[in-house]
Amino acid sequence: MLKALNEQLNREMYSAYLYFAMAAYFDDLNFEGFSSWMKAQAEEEVGHALRFYNYIYDRNGRVELKEIPQPPKEWESPIEAFKAAYEHEQFISKCINELAALAEEEKDYPTRSFLEWFINEQVEEEASVKKILDKLRFAENSPQILFMLDRELASRGPKLPTLLMQKEE
Repeated sequence: MLKALNEQLNREMYSAYLYFAMAAYFDDLNFEGFSSWMKAQAEEEVGHALRFYNYIYDRNGRVELKEIPQPPKEWESPIEAFKAAYEHEQFISKCINELAALAEEEKDYPTRSFLEWFINEQVEEEASVKKILDKLRFAENSPQILFMLDRELASRGPKLPTLLMQKEE
């Protein structure tokens, strides 16, 4: 169970890297709203990793940090980036469900209880990305709708201190 929890911690850190890579992609395209949304998503994933980190120590385990693979840095379009984000969230949901099944199999009820939050969170994560993906598919041939969606997504910005998110002048 400890090995599986450490693997999920690594996946959560990769998720943050992936969303930061997507933010950088959108920054390159001057889609500040999409970038802001991705930065907030990356920040959330770091929070998820910290939940695993703290839980492992709360259960007298040892955190083993592993190398975080480099994520892609280019996508064909905003639709493709959000499609990749949605597929990634589906993958994370599958991993969380497998962890919960392992906890049940091991009769590790505290871990099963801990994972309940993530099970519910993944329903939200998938739904959130899917809504944006659906809107992007609808807007595929409409720059006006794409622009409006970019502005809409700017409302979900990262919560890290502003200093950390500002660009150097």
